[in-house]
Amino acid sequence: MRRLAVVLLTFALVVVFALLASAVAGALARLDGATCAAALMRAATAFAAVLTLAAALAGALAQFIS
Repeated sequence: MRRLAVVLLTFALVVVFALLASAVAGALARLDGATCAAALMRAATAFAAVLTLAAALAGALAQFIS
């Protein structure tokens, strides 16, 4: 049961970091003069990149843990 709680909290933390990264990327794009649609695309790309990086890192670490 404790392991499930750790996994869920880690997943929540990764999602929060992904949201923060996407918000910063969108804000910086907007400050750079991008349109709202372009800033939203950059934010979505940053969100997906953070989640992909976290999944790749979890997959790599799973080989060492198990």
